[in-house]
Amino acid sequence: MNPTLLATQAADSGTKMSVGDAAIVALVGYGVVFLGIVMLMVILYISGSIFKKRDAKLAAAKAAETKTTPAAAPTAAKDIPAAPGSAGKVKLNGIADRDAALIMAITADKLETPLNELRFISIKEIK
Repeated sequence: MNPTLLATQAADSGTKMSVGDAAIVALVGYGVVFLGIVMLMVILYISGSIFKKRDAKLAAAKAAETKTTPAAAPTAAKDIPAAPGSAGKVKLNGIADRDAALIMAITADKLETPLNELRFISIKEIK
């Protein structure tokens, strides 16, 4: 069989649509898609409001719990006395407490001096 003959027969056997009918079909298709998007937006809005209400209830319960439980008053760093044997406070500039402790321990070991006899004023990472 000839492929062009088959294509011609298939095109002739279908129903012909006018431009108006095609426009109506296109508009109905666009409407269905738009309606689906609107329904999705409504579902997301409703679920979002449910989660917001749940979070508000949890926050209110947590606030009520903290009101009933007396928390320790936060103390400023200036109010805390220095530990016995320490040489004061150290200013840490962009370095973690753990890293500062390691630097102080290594320095004391290299100098063969007890750590409580050294005075560190500040520790800063040089990049």
